[in-house]
Amino acid sequence: MKYIDLHCDTLCMAFETRDENIFDRPQFMVDINRLKKAGVLAQFFAIYMPPVEWIHNIKSNCSDDEFIDELYATLCNAIAQHPDDIAWAKNAVDMENNAKAGKVSAFLTIEDGRSILGSFEKFDKYYDMGVRLVSLTHNYENCFGYPNSTDSKVMNAGLKPFGREAVEYMNEKGIIIDVSHLSDGGFRDVMELSKKPIVASHSCARALTPHQRNLTDEMIKAMATKGGVCGINFCPLFVTSEDISGEKWIEDSKLEDIVRHVMHLYNVGGSDFVAIGTDFDGIGGKLDIASPLDMDKLFDALLRNGLSSTDVEKIAYKNAERLIRETLK
Repeated sequence: MKYIDLHCDTLCMAFETRDENIFDRPQFMVDINRLKKAGVLAQFFAIYMPPVEWIHNIKSNCSDDEFIDELYATLCNAIAQHPDDIAWAKNAVDMENNAKAGKVSAFLTIEDGRSILGSFEKFDKYYDMGVRLVSLTHNYENCFGYPNSTDSKVMNAGLKPFGREAVEYMNEKGIIIDVSHLSDGGFRDVMELSKKPIVASHSCARALTPHQRNLTDEMIKAMATKGGVCGINFCPLFVTSEDISGEKWIEDSKLEDIVRHVMHLYNVGGSDFVAIGTDFDGIGGKLDIASPLDMDKLFDALLRNGLSSTDVEKIAYKNAERLIRETLK
């Protein structure tokens, strides 16, 4: 079944391996070849902003701007070299035209807006590059606000003044607001301020796996009421049914646990709420679903769990498609 994936970190993998060929890379979780074979409608490629020390271990003295430019160039080159397989998309019309031509749509995103540095000029630059989704924070404080945290003071901190202004800017400009990684206080502010649906591009349900990265039922209901969408994350730590207290390493991402989270998001948020946000190439461990070619395992399991083919299609692509149509210009 065709699907839309709202988050992968493949561009960062290309940077880490110093190999910008992302067409046929079986050592990655995602490459263009498998996206095409799997019938993927659209892949959201994240420019994930790792710690500066990590970047410098790969490329000495590389600034955030240089890092972003390099990952952007990797995607540009891949599209230029494989024009029959993949094409840029900046809105729903682009995605529809690409699908008619048999091409995967590539959406560009930024995960952690720290490099924006409180500048709307910088925001405009990224928009002109093609960025159509921004995850406001990752795991550290930045110009927008504060991250998810086990520290209750940090977790309850709201958006900074620039973050509040940025919500209105993103609504008007046509950039999807992503609350994955954001503090609970920041989430509440976004929900209050945004006039358009928002996304948790790669998150799961906190009621099932009590990790601070996951969404509470209250969050799920609030997002769903305003037309938002959550892309289910396949990370072992976020879907596990094991006890995650202490320092225990969680290795397995089991299909049954992913299905558990999908069904919870579906039951709490409704049939229009759940989407796919794999976090491929940003996660590790023993994954039952480890590439685009494995995705039918999930869709078949959801059908076995009693969902209709209509609802599974919504989860696979129609909910994300609606979000794109309602938020991007």
